[in-house]
Amino acid sequence: MNFNDSIFWDVNPKEINKDEHAHFIISRVVQRGLNEDWEELRRVYSEDEIKCEIIKIKSLDAKTLNFLSLFYKIPIANFECYTQAQLRDQHWNS
Repeated sequence: MNFNDSIFWDVNPKEINKDEHAHFIISRVVQRGLNEDWEELRRVYSEDEIKCEIIKIKSLDAKTLNFLSLFYKIPIANFECYTQAQLRDQHWNS
């Protein structure tokens, strides 16, 4: 795997295992990766593997969530971060 080291700033990239740490790798690339990292992600993991992991990410900003939903054709309501956000009280809406 050849990802930009800056997205794994807090861990030793040599200790990351593609299979054991798939969720960690995919979420880091989704949230912090550059275009080259996205290309590498799509080379290393199948589209189904990526889809399976991105819906489990607990926290995504609205722009990233919308992008992933459109790009992978997954309804926003299927994302765990979206369903969890709906359960939390919103400060200005309460």
